[in-house]
Amino acid sequence: MAALARRDLHGALCLLRDVSAQACDTAALARAGVEALPRLVASEVTTLSVCDLASGKRTVIGNPVGSISREDLASFDRHFHEHPLVVYHSSHPDGPSRRISDLMPTRDFRATGVYNDYYRRIGIHSAIAVPLYVDRSLLVSFVLNRVRADFSDRDRELLDLLRAPLAGLYRGALALQRARLAAAPPESGLAIAGFAPLTPREREVLSWAAAGKTNRQIAEILQASPRTVQKHLEHVFDKLGVETRTAAVMRWHDLALARGGPIQ
Repeated sequence: MAALARRDLHGALCLLRDVSAQACDTAALARAGVEALPRLVASEVTTLSVCDLASGKRTVIGNPVGSISREDLASFDRHFHEHPLVVYHSSHPDGPSRRISDLMPTRDFRATGVYNDYYRRIGIHSAIAVPLYVDRSLLVSFVLNRVRADFSDRDRELLDLLRAPLAGLYRGALALQRARLAAAPPESGLAIAGFAPLTPREREVLSWAAAGKTNRQIAEILQASPRTVQKHLEHVFDKLGVETRTAAVMRWHDLALARGGPIQ
């Protein structure tokens, strides 16, 4: 085990203080976490990654914003079930933070499809995952990615020190959402206190957005215009209190998880 310095422990406490102050819901916790974690452990790309284990799809909230494109997500999804971190954490619900290099030799990893089709295209060579929530349908983790040097033993120990309290914050935010949903009228659909319900067409548009479809592709599927699709998405953004389609999909996942089942 790496020896953590006093400044490491102080930095970890400050991070938990800052993230907890913003953890009013899981989406806000995600944004706070992806902004704070790289200040403690250097990372060129940091994400809150939600892996739907049933569909083999992933949604992310990333820092920097826009660092992972729809095309990048599609590349990841093609190799979803072979990704070493997904395989490990989905089968070890209480498992610790892990580097990819903890699970397989770097040379072997760089011969895989997920490395050559996804990591190489975004210029990333090392990753470490901090799991927050794992069940049979979802794997939610903070993931830190580096362009060059792998994460050190100190980095792994420090992130694993944060894992349990961050997971507790996530589950606490999720419990609040479930409580709000329990208090909402059953006819309110996906609505919770402070959120207007989505219409059936808005849910349909968002479901295709979650599948990685562009506005033009959704328009073709629904036999509508791209402008109509964009207006539906704008209404979704307003109702869910977000500004981007990625954040909307993330919030939608949160609400479905709070309902206790998959997104319909």
